[in-house]
Amino acid sequence: MPVNVHVRCASTMGLRDAPMPTITKLLAVDGINTFYGHSHILRDVSLELPAGCALGLLGRNGMGKSTLLKSLMGLVKPKSGTVNVMGCDMTGRAPYEIARMGIAYVPEGRGIFANLSVRENLEMAARASADGRREWTMERVLNTFPRLGERIASGGQQLSGGEQQMLAIGRALMTNPVLMILDEATEGLAPRIVAEIWRVIAAIRAGGISTIVVDRNFRTVLAHTDRAIVLEKGRVALAGESMELSKDHGKLASLLGV
Repeated sequence: MPVNVHVRCASTMGLRDAPMPTITKLLAVDGINTFYGHSHILRDVSLELPAGCALGLLGRNGMGKSTLLKSLMGLVKPKSGTVNVMGCDMTGRAPYEIARMGIAYVPEGRGIFANLSVRENLEMAARASADGRREWTMERVLNTFPRLGERIASGGQQLSGGEQQMLAIGRALMTNPVLMILDEATEGLAPRIVAEIWRVIAAIRAGGISTIVVDRNFRTVLAHTDRAIVLEKGRVALAGESMELSKDHGKLASLLGV
């Protein structure tokens, strides 16, 4: 469904407030090629993400999933192609500029501040959305993750892996994003924590926040997304509606090695 938004739009002079037209494509990636030195990692990758849509990003290890996410976030600059966010060309822009557009990133490894408490990790990220909304507050995050409330004064280094992932997701939600990107959402977590993380991801999706999810459990990814793409050697090898892709067991097995 089209969404009317007011966003911070990037210009050559920096970020400025600009009213935007009705937007159906929250994210549009067109033919990006990304290199690490002389190694060609992403090869002509294109994708579209409508507002309010959940996208699964699948592929075996080393196929370019994390590089694609880093290219979207400005952590790695594509050599060619474009990354368009809500009608603004953000190709190669600084990560903080892309974050100001309402894009939240939960990286592989979580990236929490070990020397800060749970409260401080959440407080440092707190801000209104691009249109001034504050739907995700400290109270709401702690209600979503009661365990964080119990550990509110604990340092990041004192948390278990599952608690760190809850904190990383909660911190991202404190930015009131329009799009949340989760890289390896449940890697290395106990089954009970995995179920909790997927419950929250489902709630985020139901709340209208667009999501891009990377996880090794492709069946669960497809069950929690509207669309999905599969990368193979840096190219989009398969793309479509998640429900339809889940029926193509043979193709998925050959591409994912399962």
